[in-house]
Amino acid sequence: MDLNFSEAEIQRYSRNILLKELGGTGQARLKAARVLIIGAGGLGSPVALYLAAAGVGCIGLADGDVVELSNLQRQILHATDKVGQLKVDSAAAALQRLNPLVSFRRHAGRVTAENAASLIAEYDLVCDGTDHFPSRFLIADACAAARRTLVSAAVLRFEGQISTFKPHEGGPCYRCLYPEPPPEGLVPPCSEAGVLGAVTGVMGALQATEAVKELTGIGASLSGYLLVWDALAAEFRKIRLRKDPACPVCG
Repeated sequence: MDLNFSEAEIQRYSRNILLKELGGTGQARLKAARVLIIGAGGLGSPVALYLAAAGVGCIGLADGDVVELSNLQRQILHATDKVGQLKVDSAAAALQRLNPLVSFRRHAGRVTAENAASLIAEYDLVCDGTDHFPSRFLIADACAAARRTLVSAAVLRFEGQISTFKPHEGGPCYRCLYPEPPPEGLVPPCSEAGVLGAVTGVMGALQATEAVKELTGIGASLSGYLLVWDALAAEFRKIRLRKDPACPVCG
């Protein structure tokens, strides 16, 4: 682990280094880390911005979509003049302007059963910001198989939820919480039900926070818990999750 920081790094990350829980060692761990963010949208935008600002050394961005005007209400990585551009290109350019000391890798395309294992194996930790149930289950299963920590969040309307899944360390996996995807049409997508943009911002910021904690080994992990936020009621609930001994993935 490289504890030699340039003067620019010391100035840029000084507020991190001043935290006794983090310090220079924690900052060095962030610098050495490789994080894959799947989905450069409402959740992926704040995750990527805060992880880049924190000094995570290498950030991978996986998304196959282009920027649309309807995205801009919540997907704060992108600007009006980027409509029609690939999200990974728009995101990488914005993040490079924020922190040129970080390396950004663009993976333009969907994460599929054919590429998930090889892609995830290149990174230390995965943040899932997708809103497509088959993709979420595919990513979770691939992370479990690759023994990679997954920080997963989801939002709809005025509500959000987040958890960290580390079945390789004895915690429950995603399928311990949700054994199978819901029947098609049961849970409407944001394009039908709507979502308050700021809710994705809060949940994405929580994802980034949990990712930093996992990478640096500080604080209490969300593994084994589901944190649920009702924005209209201004209420958080922390629900205990238990490992399913019959789980086909980690049981």
